[in-house]
Amino acid sequence: MDENQHEEKNQQEDRRAVRRKRRIRNQIISYIVVIALLGATGAGVLYGLKDIAARKKVADAAKQSEQAAVDNLVKDEGEIKVPESSATPVTESTQEQKLDEMINEAVINVMPLEDKVAGLFIVTPESITNVSAAVMAGEGTQKALSQYAVGGLIYFEKNILSEDQFREMISNTQLYTRYPLFLAVDEEGGRVSRLSNQGIGTKVDAAAVIGQNGADRAYQTGVTMGSNLSGIGLNLNLAPVADIRIGENSYMGDRTYGTDPQAVGPVVAGVVQGIQSQGVSACLKHFPGMGSTVQDPHNEIAGTDRTEAQFRAEEFPVFQTGIDSGVKMVMISNISAPALSGDDLPCVFSEAVIGILRNEMGFEGVVISDAMNMSAVSDYYDSAEAAIMAIKAGCDMILMPEDFAEAYNGVLEAVRNGTISEERINDSLRRIYRIKYANKIGQ
Repeated sequence: MDENQHEEKNQQEDRRAVRRKRRIRNQIISYIVVIALLGATGAGVLYGLKDIAARKKVADAAKQSEQAAVDNLVKDEGEIKVPESSATPVTESTQEQKLDEMINEAVINVMPLEDKVAGLFIVTPESITNVSAAVMAGEGTQKALSQYAVGGLIYFEKNILSEDQFREMISNTQLYTRYPLFLAVDEEGGRVSRLSNQGIGTKVDAAAVIGQNGADRAYQTGVTMGSNLSGIGLNLNLAPVADIRIGENSYMGDRTYGTDPQAVGPVVAGVVQGIQSQGVSACLKHFPGMGSTVQDPHNEIAGTDRTEAQFRAEEFPVFQTGIDSGVKMVMISNISAPALSGDDLPCVFSEAVIGILRNEMGFEGVVISDAMNMSAVSDYYDSAEAAIMAIKAGCDMILMPEDFAEAYNGVLEAVRNGTISEERINDSLRRIYRIKYANKIGQ
């Protein structure tokens, strides 16, 4: 082959690669639009349906269409061949850039501000349906999700009567939402096991026992946790705990994997990877570490006198190991850590604490607050004030405000009056949707 022929062949391959990339991008965008339309159509149809069989038929059709789009996308991606001499290699950073471009075009640029703000909240189903204990998803759930396009729902034991009941509730909820939802529980093992304590899935030991078993078994433990959730239709586990236990009176007790950060770090990483191997996102908690705290922030203001040097030598290495393992979320605690923040405010309101997580430890995923209905927060701040402060400090998502409507309206007004910029909200949404869409397009 002479030089001209070689050059012509390269140019043809370049053009072919560009066309295929453009087709893939368009397919991705079309795919998301299809999902949104299917969700809306499914919700409208289901509103009038009474029998379970009809709901299942719509759900199956949506899943088949979704899978067909994914199959076509994967097939086309497999055909791309980029000439080494003329194209930039596809790296993880370029994939993330393309994902962000797709999210901007197909989600953020067309999403109403009201939905953007609602998408920053993970709440209980009761907080939007105004029932005492939600055990089914019907017209009330559909109406609530239409009014408030929240980013996720979290469930507790009172929502679970049986495995079949809970699975149907989750399935119907997914059909009633306009946007993909985080569907979450706290499944740490031991006493904090929302599913297995209700007879769903395989029971997992408390973290203290798991830690004694060592890092080799931690991954399989995470697989079990993730399988318990994915088997019921959930996609977010607010676990594992990455705190280390400090002192005999630690509030965390057997919820931690141990006292030695060198031993605990690999266990935490193994659990994270095991959970996420099942298509469920994991969440490290409670940064910067609350294993030295003796007070319960659920009931009172809580804090630690740990020095910055102590945090950096013991707590931070465990969180760093979890971050390096690829964890999708990190939860910020409601305790105060004056040595890090410079004040007595809960860490969830500290730009300095979240800055360490972002700028020093390199975490690029979703930062979520701990539950904002804890007394350490709710006794001192109203729901709107707390949510605004947490977002301004750097939180991407707000978990369980005491009064969701108040928190939502407060943040919405803060964006409208310029206290919080809309681009700040968009930044959080990009991080959120990187998780929500990653599994759908094989990232």
